[in-house]
Amino acid sequence: MYLRKLNLLNFKTYSELEIELSPKLNCFVGNNGVGKTNLFDAIYYLAFCKSYFNSLDSANIKHFADFFMIQGEFEIDGQTERIQCNLKKDQKKRTRRNDKEYQRLADHIGLIPLVMVSPADSSLISEGSEERRRYMNGVIAQYDRQYLDDVMRYNKALAQRNRLLKEFARLNYFDEDSLLIWDDQMSFLGERIYLQRKDFISRLLPIFQFYYDYISNGHEQVELKYHTQAGERPLADLMREARAHDRQLQFSTIGIHRDDLTLELSGFPMKQQGSQGQQKTYLVALKMAQYDFLKKISAVRPMILLDDVFDKLDANRVTQIIKLVSDDHFGQIFITDTNLQHLQSILSGLAVEYRLFRVTDGQISLV
Repeated sequence: MYLRKLNLLNFKTYSELEIELSPKLNCFVGNNGVGKTNLFDAIYYLAFCKSYFNSLDSANIKHFADFFMIQGEFEIDGQTERIQCNLKKDQKKRTRRNDKEYQRLADHIGLIPLVMVSPADSSLISEGSEERRRYMNGVIAQYDRQYLDDVMRYNKALAQRNRLLKEFARLNYFDEDSLLIWDDQMSFLGERIYLQRKDFISRLLPIFQFYYDYISNGHEQVELKYHTQAGERPLADLMREARAHDRQLQFSTIGIHRDDLTLELSGFPMKQQGSQGQQKTYLVALKMAQYDFLKKISAVRPMILLDDVFDKLDANRVTQIIKLVSDDHFGQIFITDTNLQHLQSILSGLAVEYRLFRVTDGQISLV
C-alpha cells in the first residue's frame, strides 16, 4: 500500500498543490515554518479524517478561503483508491472513497494504516493521562472497529453520568435507577475496552523494547506499564462502592477513562529521568513498535511519517534509525529535515528508491 499522488486546495499554507510520490522513500527539506509539517498533516487527514494537530477542522482552512480539499490516490492491494476530504465553512466535513461518501467517518478508519512521528508526540511524556489514552485508542481503532465504537459509546455514557451527578447536586435529589442505566453501560463497555488495551500493551511491549535497544545500542533499559482500575475486580462493583463519593465530587471517579501508561527509563519516569535525546528515542521506538504491531495485525505495511525525527539525536542514533527505515520491512516512508546537505548525505548511503523535495512557503519542487 502506498500514496501515489496528493492534491491539496486551501489546506493550511497550501493554496494549490499536486505532487507525485515515490512508493518507497519521500524526503522534504526546507526551513521551519514553510509547510513541511502541514503536508504531513494532510496525509494524516486522509487516513483518519482529522488533523493530527488541530481538533477544530475549520482551523485547517487557509486564511481568507472558504473551504479546503485534500485528495489522495492510493495503491491498495493492486487497486487504485481515491480518498477525498472536504470541508466548507459552516458545513459538515465530508470524506469520500472513490466518489462515494461515507455516512460514518468511523467506517473509514483502518483502510489506510499510518504511523506519524512528530515533535508534538512529546506530549505523551510531558502531558497528562488523556494523551496516553488517546494514543492507545488511536492505535487499536486502526485494526478493531468494534473497539472504536465501544470507546465512542463509553464516552457518551460517561458524559451522561457526569451530567446526572451534577443535576442531582443542583436540584438536591437522587434517582438511583437513572444512574444505574449509565453504570451498566460504562461497566460493560469498560471491561471490553480494558481487555483490548491490556492485550495491546502486552503485545507491543517486547517490540518496543527491541526497537529502543536497537536505536540506543542497548545502553538503556526502558519500560511501558499499563495502569487501570479494571482487571482485579469488576468495574460494576467498584462503581457501586464509589457512588457516594462520586455524588459528592459530581463526576465519575471509576472507569477506563482513568487509565494511564507509565513511561520509564531505568525504573524512573521518562519525564523526569530522560534527556531530550532519550525522550526522542523513546518516542521513535514506541512509534516503530506501533508500526510493527499494525503490520502484523493488518498484513499491510503502514505508511510511516517521520517529521523532524533527527533533531536532538546523536549521529549514532540517527544512523540506526536510517538503517531501520531503509529496510524492506518498511513500506512507504516520509521524512522531513531542515538541512539539505544532512539529508543528502543520509540518502547517498541508501540503496533505495527515493524522491527529494524542496519546500518553500507552500510550494514544493523536486531537488
